[in-house]
Amino acid sequence: MVKAVCVNGLKRPAEGAGGRQAARKRRKVAGGGRGPGPEEKASCLSAALFGEDCEISRDQLYELLKFAALGKCHNASQPSWCRIYRQSHLAGVVVIVLPEMSQLHFYQFYLQFKHLRKVFRHRFTLTPSANFLASLYGEGANPKPQNTAQGLTSTISKSSDLQCDPIFQKYGGKKRGLTSYILTSEELNKYDYPIKGSTRWKGYVCTGCDKQRTDSSPLFGLDCEMCLTAKGNEVTYVSLVDARGQCLLNELVKPQSEVVNYRTSFSGITEEMLLPVKTSLSDIQTRLKKILPRDAVLVGHSLNNDLQALEMIHPSVIDTSLLFARTGSRRFKLKFLAKAVLGKEIQCEEMVGHDPAEDARTALELAQFFIEQGPAKVAELNLEMVLRAENLAEVSKKKDALQPQGCRVQQQSNEPPHLSKPCFLLSASFLECLKVTGQKPLLLGRQELDSSGLCQSNLSTSNKQILQKALEDVPLSTFSIIQFSLGPENLSSRLLAELCEKVGSKLTDMLTIYAGPFEENFCLKSVKKKFGKCGPIQSLTVVTETYQPYVCIQYEVLEAAQLAVESLNGAEVAGSCIKVQRPVTAAMLDCDVLIKELELDVENEGVIYVAGLKRSITEKDLQEEFSQLKDLEMLFLPKDLQSAKHRNCCFLKFQKSQSAVDALEVINGWTMKGGKLRSRNALASGHLWRWIWQMNHSNGKQRGNIFYKKMQQLPDCEQDLKKKVKKLDNHIQKLYRSLQNNTLCVVLFPGVNSTYGSQSGLGLMGIKGDRGRSAC
Repeated sequence: MVKAVCVNGLKRPAEGAGGRQAARKRRKVAGGGRGPGPEEKASCLSAALFGEDCEISRDQLYELLKFAALGKCHNASQPSWCRIYRQSHLAGVVVIVLPEMSQLHFYQFYLQFKHLRKVFRHRFTLTPSANFLASLYGEGANPKPQNTAQGLTSTISKSSDLQCDPIFQKYGGKKRGLTSYILTSEELNKYDYPIKGSTRWKGYVCTGCDKQRTDSSPLFGLDCEMCLTAKGNEVTYVSLVDARGQCLLNELVKPQSEVVNYRTSFSGITEEMLLPVKTSLSDIQTRLKKILPRDAVLVGHSLNNDLQALEMIHPSVIDTSLLFARTGSRRFKLKFLAKAVLGKEIQCEEMVGHDPAEDARTALELAQFFIEQGPAKVAELNLEMVLRAENLAEVSKKKDALQPQGCRVQQQSNEPPHLSKPCFLLSASFLECLKVTGQKPLLLGRQELDSSGLCQSNLSTSNKQILQKALEDVPLSTFSIIQFSLGPENLSSRLLAELCEKVGSKLTDMLTIYAGPFEENFCLKSVKKKFGKCGPIQSLTVVTETYQPYVCIQYEVLEAAQLAVESLNGAEVAGSCIKVQRPVTAAMLDCDVLIKELELDVENEGVIYVAGLKRSITEKDLQEEFSQLKDLEMLFLPKDLQSAKHRNCCFLKFQKSQSAVDALEVINGWTMKGGKLRSRNALASGHLWRWIWQMNHSNGKQRGNIFYKKMQQLPDCEQDLKKKVKKLDNHIQKLYRSLQNNTLCVVLFPGVNSTYGSQSGLGLMGIKGDRGRSAC
């Protein structure tokens, strides 16, 4: 049986000696051998954007653009989330930006974006930005950092920028008491904290702090250093500080097992330090239980690791790595927060290892600062921008190193001592990087670059004029940013709110089916069991307004609803021959067309949906069971974003479309651990799956009986917008066709932040001429 292995982040069958020999034959036929044949010269793009791994930050997008434009010869590295093979063969980079448009617009006008959905197979959800164009190519002057008592801070953000800050979005703007920042039981479980009553943490000692917490409960900072032993990570140094920063416990601990690695560079622990130590882990546990009052709140940075090493359970925790929230699953390092928020240096290079007392005190001070100042003030620090400036300082230093020494000294005399030419606008620095290499970026749109590299508005420019200029100038530039706009009158907040309502309503309708009629005393449980085999059900209600009862079933994924319509319409369920159909509404009249186009979408090429999985089946079981399928590249097992349990369905991605077709025939009717599998072509396997889940759950209300809705004519402005979107798609198609092969093209819907809410952005990308190979 061929096992799946990971190649560049993508799972694919391993090649044995026979596979390698066949690959050599294929290269020879293609004109290969050892020489650089035509096939080998082409650049190609590989991205593991499948299922949940589809949200990309602006930093990650910048990684891609920087590497594509500069390459390894200018110290740029491969992006962390995708790979470009043979970057040096790229003919150029073209970024098409559609300001004020979001993922919502793409799917509301999905049928109108005919070219985009058929050309770009790589798609990702983009973190929304309040001023995306400014962050992309440096609009306006670059603010300088200030060395203040609070460390390196950026200029105060505007209220519109604050609302899109992850800290503001998580906690709001009002000050709260400390109890608002204590991790909930769900969060403790999610972030791997030891929990009382769980078999996984059997044998762990409880601190005994079981008193109700209030906003006046005492805070204690805790940090541990660990060494690697034969048992695993064992604690070797423990520090506990009180709310005033006084050290209550600061002791070395003798590990129970033989030390394999002292990790001195991080822990500061050496063999000589531990030789005289007799304090055991149980001694530390006893002392902590005596020191901590019953309503104590522990504070630490990624404190779950410390509690696991201490083998202790504590119910009330403030984790500063989660408190200072970032987008996605990323976290700020303690060293960075200490400097950016508190203005203090910790974990200095001249010191050997970390000082746990210093780290415990720093985490405590960070939590106190957050509670006292409130989330709005913390969000104003603009920590993402500060971090970006620190990361880009190295780029500036390398740029200075390329200059003659005299020029360097003169330049440094006019700048702050710590950061060389700091820049909070990520891509303004990116433009500087391009200039260092002698490249001049091209910017076309309603904004243009002046001689200093800043943006000047020209609102009179039409999309048609921009296209004509792009067709002339893009071939002459190695890096181009083209901006097409629908105009502010078509992208108002009010219209956005209406679009959001329409998309949410249509999505709910597409996920909903009606089944019936049933007998008066039918068994609802058997109906749920039958329809549950098609996929995860969000809600199931009985419709009693009709002469005979019907059942309204709302699924969590589009494939499940479609599978139910296709396989159960006309079937006998609960003793009745039933009809299965979607709601009849004006918006649903083109549902069949939309379903067909989703099936043909290039993103769903070679992907199938499988339902009927038993809850006891694990991802490992599926990998073993499906590994015999030919050309299987990746498996995605959707999980509930709250409970983390799988949803009795999965998606399989194949290297070849024909292999997916063959797999459909094999899997339908396949029995796995007593469950009969059902499958069909995927409709929403990539980033769309997560977005649908979020949209579906954000609606949060039953739509009731929606069989007959009043037919309303679309407003004239929306009809006009459809025509403009179609024309916009044609413009992009013409520009794309004019590009040379081996050109990386990225289309960005930046996302929207407004008083009506935040809408995620969308990115589409591909290299012209690349046929979507996963690895080359």
